[in-house]
Amino acid sequence: MSIFSKEEAQKLLKKALGYSKADECEVSLNGSEAGNIRYARNAVSTAGEISRLSLSVSSSFGKKTGTATIDEFDDASLEKVVRRSEELAQLAPENPEHMPLLGPQEFPESIGYVAATEAITPDTRAAAVAKSIQVSKDAKLQAAGYLENSTNSLAIMNSKGLFAYNKDTDVIFSITTRNEEGTGSGYAARGFNDVSKLDTFSATKIATAKANGSIGAKAIEPGKYTVILEPVAVAYMLENMFFGLDARNADEGRSFMSKPGGGNRLGEQLMDQKVTIYSDPFHPELPSSTWNREGQLLTKRNWIEKGVVKNLSYSRYWASKKNVDPVPGPGNIIMEGGTESIEDMIKSTEKGVLVSRLWYIRMVDPQTLLLTGLTRDGTFYIENGEIKFPVKNFRFNESPVIMLNNVDALGKPERSISVESYRSYLVPPMKVRDFTFTSLSDAV
Repeated sequence: MSIFSKEEAQKLLKKALGYSKADECEVSLNGSEAGNIRYARNAVSTAGEISRLSLSVSSSFGKKTGTATIDEFDDASLEKVVRRSEELAQLAPENPEHMPLLGPQEFPESIGYVAATEAITPDTRAAAVAKSIQVSKDAKLQAAGYLENSTNSLAIMNSKGLFAYNKDTDVIFSITTRNEEGTGSGYAARGFNDVSKLDTFSATKIATAKANGSIGAKAIEPGKYTVILEPVAVAYMLENMFFGLDARNADEGRSFMSKPGGGNRLGEQLMDQKVTIYSDPFHPELPSSTWNREGQLLTKRNWIEKGVVKNLSYSRYWASKKNVDPVPGPGNIIMEGGTESIEDMIKSTEKGVLVSRLWYIRMVDPQTLLLTGLTRDGTFYIENGEIKFPVKNFRFNESPVIMLNNVDALGKPERSISVESYRSYLVPPMKVRDFTFTSLSDAV
């Protein structure tokens, strides 16, 4: 068994902590149970289940800390791993940024656990994939996809009296469909805490429509275009920006949040007024833990509000250096949307490009957050409010910060997965002007 209940975790951590002779000690228990199924060319290729459970001990003497990990939980093994962490701490150099452990905290229970998702069986996964494969066959396409469900638990306890526990579930699904000739490609991805929300049939329908619709793509000139980005493309485009909401990186001149001459952009109007980005551990579509690994409470917090930078995360160390209160980083990311559907955005576009997905995104300039990457899996030319024909894929060079200054319209936020990080975000489709395509790509 890899998933401990709150009571079971508390009992085990208390026992391990009882062996400590360090000035400070923190013990964590991390468990996961996951199952997956993978398929390609309309046939299942692999399937399996993985169970993991480990206990980690961090011991500190003054500013010297050592950490050891074990996956055996008898009394002798628990004492052994505590002693090992203490030995490593005595050998370690002092950490000038060491912060004392936090004392007891109160954390509300998260809403990220769904029993039905934990109860998924190999038969459940096989049935979901069978629906997807049949859709692909009916469309005379080849499908390659992946479905994984997981249940995770994490508990921490320290010698100052802090204890925290979280349990959550997740299910992710991604599907790529292509024709035999390799000239058309479509993609869809879904992620939920609750498996009852997963519909592999409809997701594959979308992917097959993209694949068949992208056959016979024509080349058009690169340049600046009005672009409609579907939610999965938005998630890929904004992910690097979400990772950059940190005060230290900004203060040290290492991010797009750095102010010329020093300091950060807190309080500045950095984006269009339509842009509001926040985190909320109790959002029903994207719940997160209510605490972080430092034992800090996570609450609803605006990061960008109507285009203004309202908050940046401050680690406890950096907050002490700057004489401000610590601000824990986001446990999830949600971007507010609007009322327009993708169809509405297309109808209001005189000339533009519909982008289904972006991929292979790389950083060009951290200071401006300039990114480069490619479109894929269905890119279409729009003229006079209609999709006219599929177009060859583009390479782009664009900054999400500049992009979010050029927002014309937003739609309803959807939970979207970035398969590069396997993180989920709640983001809307968006219509933006002057998006920069720099060259063509022969990829489909």
